Amino acid sequence: MSAFEHLPKTIYAIQHLAFEDLGALEDVLYELGFRVRYFEAGVEDLSKALEYTGLTIILGGPIGVYEADDYPFLQQEIDLLKLRLEKNLPTLGICLGAQLIAHALGAKVYAGHVKEIGWSALDIRYASQNLLAPLANIPVLHWHGDTFDLPEQATLLASSKVYSNQAFQIGSNILALQFHIEVASESLEKWLIGHSCELHKAAIHIPKLRQDNLSYAPALAPVAAEILSNFMRQIIIK
Repeated sequence: MSAFEHLPKTIYAIQHLAFEDLGALEDVLYELGFRVRYFEAGVEDLSKALEYTGLTIILGGPIGVYEADDYPFLQQEIDLLKLRLEKNLPTLGICLGAQLIAHALGAKVYAGHVKEIGWSALDIRYASQNLLAPLANIPVLHWHGDTFDLPEQATLLASSKVYSNQAFQIGSNILALQFHIEVASESLEKWLIGHSCELHKAAIHIPKLRQDNLSYAPALAPVAAEILSNFMRQIIIK
């Protein structure tokens, strides 16, 4: 029996921005025998994705969870996500996705004191069977301005020099990552183009960020694949 036979063979992914997709993780999922179905937040009804009993991945984006007045779809996404988490359905959140999970669990999400954009290694916290242990000494891509408090029932997995709450897990089925493990070196130029205004406003040196992307993304890819597959192995479907 395959380690993944217990999981439905389609992975649902919620996108908040067209070019922030599953990146390198999409190929990993295909290699493991899964299909991927994207849902566009703000355009499509997200109820199918958030009521799904299989794995749903909630991806990043430049908006904040507290901006529902400007982006009304967020409230539906949050309400559905609260119900999803109450049912302990398998959920992976990346960047905005992690913030949405934290918010849905009652934790505060708010603008941080500084934007954290660029590559750096994490402080992997002590936790029993920490899924992020393979990331020790491996730089990851940080790209966020908001941060969150740790939900009460969560186990902290990683911190950075800038923000202490970078990743958490709840049980076997819920994983939230503030940073990006999905980045693919061959497609990060579209991030540099799409986030041009943010990068200039934050005084990020784009040529250096581009070079760091080329330097670090290839080493991250196999570690990210290991983390994703380990997470999926431990998911419990009832």
